[in-house]
Parts: sequence; structure tokens; C-alpha cells
Amino acid sequence: MKTTLDLDDELLVRAKALAAREGRSLTGLIEDGLRLRLRLRRQGTGKVAEPEIAVYAGRGGLVQGVDPLSNRSLADAADVDT
Repeated sequence: MKTTLDLDDELLVRAKALAAREGRSLTGLIEDGLRLRLRLRRQGTGKVAEPEIAVYAGRGGLVQGVDPLSNRSLADAADVDT
């Protein structure tokens, strides 16, 4: 179905750029956004449901000497080039 939308100019520019980077159509990007938004709504209440977040329940932690507040320390521990 065809429809007309009035979109904020900057939002449209950003959406077109994202669609181009992903090699897809603007229509497809908008449809995916609408599907995501509609899926998050609880039926009947109109309230947005909180998305499920995966939580690791195992034991352990950081290796001794890794500073969780330092990007360089975390990258070095993960062997990522910085």
C-alpha cells in the first residue's frame, strides 16, 4: 500500500544513509522500524514492554590486572588492536 509521510528532514537524511549503507530500501528500513515498535507494545495496554536482556549467571569475572573502567585495558585483554 502506498502512503505519504511527513518526516523531519534530518531524520530522513539519516534514514536514507543507513538504508544505503545496509544496501536496502528506505521502505524496508521503515517497515522494520514499525515492526519492531509494534512488537514491543503489549497488546491492549498501550505500554511499551521492556526488551529481554540476556544475563550471564555464571561465575568468574575479569582476569586479575584488567581494569573494567579502561577501554585500553579491556581491549588488551580481548586482544583487540587499538
